[in-house]
Amino acid sequence: MRNLITSLLRDERIQTTDPKAKEVRRWADRVITMGKQGSLHARRQALGIVCDKAVVRKLFDTLAPRFKDRPGGYTRIIKIRRRRGDAAPISLIELVGSGENAAAPSGGRKTRGRRSRRAAGAEGKAATA
Repeated sequence: MRNLITSLLRDERIQTTDPKAKEVRRWADRVITMGKQGSLHARRQALGIVCDKAVVRKLFDTLAPRFKDRPGGYTRIIKIRRRRGDAAPISLIELVGSGENAAAPSGGRKTRGRRSRRAAGAEGKAATA
């Protein structure tokens, strides 16, 4: 769980299963609240949870000021797909305001070469007819 929290704060967006995402949200909100406090004691508590000193520095220097006026709810969970092997529900958890303009992944299958060739063949036949 500590590694997931560290990755979320470093990358500001991760994909994981739904239950893990819900648990990471609880811990990430607590750590960001520590960052908003800004004290030495809060920094040391955050270092007890987050595995990387550079991520703690980012938390206190850039993320905490971003959320200073927000009373809570620093993360967003978006359900995107089911995992192919065991059909586990996969979610995208991200920090609010990190990718306002970035589109969420579609979650659909990628089109394969065969399908696109069929579609191209159908379009070619329609154009000649």
